Amino acid sequence: MAHFTLRSLTLAGFLLLAGCSGLPDKADETTGWSAQKLYSEAKESMSDGAWDRAIKMFEKLEARYPYGRYAQQAQLEVAYAYYKSNEPASAIAACERFIKLHPNHPNVDYAYYLKGLANFNEDLGLLGSLANQDLSERDPKATRASFETFKELVQRFPESKYAPDATLRMRYLVNALASYEVHVARYYVRRGAYVAAANRAQATVKDFPQSPATEEALFLMVKSYDELKLKELRDDAERVLRQNYPKSRFLAGETTLNASTPWWKLW
Repeated sequence: MAHFTLRSLTLAGFLLLAGCSGLPDKADETTGWSAQKLYSEAKESMSDGAWDRAIKMFEKLEARYPYGRYAQQAQLEVAYAYYKSNEPASAIAACERFIKLHPNHPNVDYAYYLKGLANFNEDLGLLGSLANQDLSERDPKATRASFETFKELVQRFPESKYAPDATLRMRYLVNALASYEVHVARYYVRRGAYVAAANRAQATVKDFPQSPATEEALFLMVKSYDELKLKELRDDAERVLRQNYPKSRFLAGETTLNASTPWWKLW
């Protein structure tokens, strides 16, 4: 009886699998479409804001017609579609792939610009949603990556139409990175970690000398060296602070370490 039951179950399983394999697959509406047709449909989807459909069309286009100008353009367009659909990691990967495959393409400067934007907006968007988060807990990796990408764009393609905007964003990013470093130094001061605070503030002055955050960085150096009883270093930092910022609010006795305008709102 047991053998009969086992055989019956096995046979039923085979019949079930056979029946499933016989079910008709969902028809693919794009079957037989030309490269031009796929590209046109993808572009129309982008115009309608249907980013997911556009991505699928571009990917099918490249898979079926991997050579030719439509495939190249699809590789670039899909990066933008990912960017607009709030998938920065996929957008960055698509841009990097295009840059690697087509380093001499007439529109490769746009790939650099889009990659920089994806990193830029990823970091800015995160900070905008976490306005009350302690920034010292975050690694500004996306900020640095965005700056390096815009820098490469400006250096390699100084005549690009994207270079002016990339330059403006680089200035913002420099100020953002400097303010982040000062924020961390301020964090250390509040906790009495004066050596770490002095080192972080000194690095800010050295790496970002023209940023607005330099003023507070110098003050934090004065404060930290004073707490560490390093009189000579304290006096040197104060001298530089007075020379460069004679009307500094810190020299006027305003020594509170509360953050001023959040750096992600400077843009």
